[in-house]
Amino acid sequence: MSQTQQDQQARQKIQQLVRETHLEVAGGKIRRTSSRFCFSVEHGDYNGTELFGVGTDRFIWMAYKAGSSDRVRLYSDNFPDDGIIEFQIGHVPPPQSETIANSWARFPYGVDYILNKNGYKLSRGFDAVIYGNIPGGGMSRSASLTLNLILSLLDVNDIPVEDDFQIIDMAQAVENEYIGSPCGQLDQIMIYFARANMGTHYNPESRKIHYVPLGQGAADFRIVVMDTGTVRPGLEKSTYKIRRAQCEDLVDNLKKAGHTIKCLADVNEKTFYDTIMNQFSDKHPDLCARLNYIFHAQQRFYRMMDAWKAGDIETVGSLFRQDGIGLRDDYQISGPELETMCDIVRTVPGVLGERMLGGGDKGAAGALVRADSVDTLRKAVDTAYFRSRPDFADKYAVHVCKVVDGVKVFDEI
Repeated sequence: MSQTQQDQQARQKIQQLVRETHLEVAGGKIRRTSSRFCFSVEHGDYNGTELFGVGTDRFIWMAYKAGSSDRVRLYSDNFPDDGIIEFQIGHVPPPQSETIANSWARFPYGVDYILNKNGYKLSRGFDAVIYGNIPGGGMSRSASLTLNLILSLLDVNDIPVEDDFQIIDMAQAVENEYIGSPCGQLDQIMIYFARANMGTHYNPESRKIHYVPLGQGAADFRIVVMDTGTVRPGLEKSTYKIRRAQCEDLVDNLKKAGHTIKCLADVNEKTFYDTIMNQFSDKHPDLCARLNYIFHAQQRFYRMMDAWKAGDIETVGSLFRQDGIGLRDDYQISGPELETMCDIVRTVPGVLGERMLGGGDKGAAGALVRADSVDTLRKAVDTAYFRSRPDFADKYAVHVCKVVDGVKVFDEI
């Protein structure tokens, strides 16, 4: 389905939701925020590495209209059991409250809390209805929703923000401080800055974004996301939290041993890496395994970037596969259903590379696939995943994605 078709379908769904909920949205705007696909390094953000990825065409659409009061009213088609979420600006539950831990309302509450904490004078609320088709794990649905809410609430209050990275910081703070999810900034950066048909390169040292076009002559390929049908419990309840703590623990150990280091990305030279491995691998094998992934992922990074620029998508795919093996074996962040998907598609001719996506444990895996092999991949997944994981036989899905803009606003509903 093309973007235009998706937008038309979303508009029709939104119009239906407006009729059903009676929320006052007619005459307002629709803000669309994308999902993302990271080529490298999947867990590099909180370890200080450079990042490279794209926005992908699975979206959250939020139709909204400024109200005449300070009340916010929202309804999400993805979480109908929660009904209409309603609150007064500046009056939300305290951070990480048990009462909202299992409700999607924690995201709009968190946005209100963080914007107010950062000194933004909010006075106008809005009505909104939300519809999305981003899978529930691996393509950054929470970051997409959070960015959408922040940008929309600032819009109805006529508040400009000149520093784009302040938006990124606040979106992360919603998840870190209010919700209690220990995410980094990979998801927010790759969505907010995404441009159609461009790779997004982020350098944390300069905090700069560079857009990198795919080189001419590249083989016709597709980004394919395989949703395993599993439900990810949230980063705060997953292996992600453990891995992040392990990486921070190793950094602390290195500092105590006299090494000058801020994050694992600082271990980017072979002699330094060898010194650390010789010093710590016997005492801390698990921590050193995490470093092993981060170090080699950094070594692959510019090879992948160079291959992208050259249009050598075969090498990009090969390095993507190597990254997945490192995430599976050294970082140990994958999960059984994710690896079942990877094992299946790896056997398909024309699949250039595959690995798990996102926070890990559950969710989705991704692949780079020659365009003429997509149908074969679908058939392989339909046959083998059904047999291997019968509990998820009616829940999994295969998404064929395009590279798109991360944020777009439509002026009429």
